[in-house]
Amino acid sequence: MQSRKEALLEAAKELFAEYGYSETTFKKISERAGVALGLLTHHYGNKEKLFLASGLDVLANFQACLEEAVAGAANGFEAVMRFCKAYLDFSISPRSSWLVLVRCSPYSDMKTHSDRKQMDESFAVIHNLLADQIRRGVADGSLIALEPDVGAQVIISTLVGANRTVALTPYGDENLFGETLAFISRGIKK
Repeated sequence: MQSRKEALLEAAKELFAEYGYSETTFKKISERAGVALGLLTHHYGNKEKLFLASGLDVLANFQACLEEAVAGAANGFEAVMRFCKAYLDFSISPRSSWLVLVRCSPYSDMKTHSDRKQMDESFAVIHNLLADQIRRGVADGSLIALEPDVGAQVIISTLVGANRTVALTPYGDENLFGETLAFISRGIKK
């Protein structure tokens, strides 16, 4: 059974994803969670800390999904492609609360005063996971010669662009994710 603190976090993730940071209120969160309003302050202090906890929770789940995806890949190319597919699949999963990151990431125009160091470090872990797979692919000969950190940044930027197009615009083609994966594959495969 879910604790009240967990219920508040789940409700917050849903509402931040649905309404964004500025439109999500403690009252909406407590009502959605079915938990007394005072418990929000007790458990999380303020909205900025709750947002940070929400983002970190989404990122932890995202990281676990990506690590699972690359595990057991036969070579670096396969690991990179598994990473990319898992990234896109996670981003459209209704249970992922992905829009918390898309609408409210530390790289968006949202202004809060929270210390974002933890979130930045979590994003860096994801970047490094991909860079490691690129390193592996260059070493095993399944990828063209790429500088791993730059290659990871370019691939992640491509994934972010495709994801934002699908999640936030009315003109995202239903085949965009498949075309994105094919584009990345053509660009990196040896």
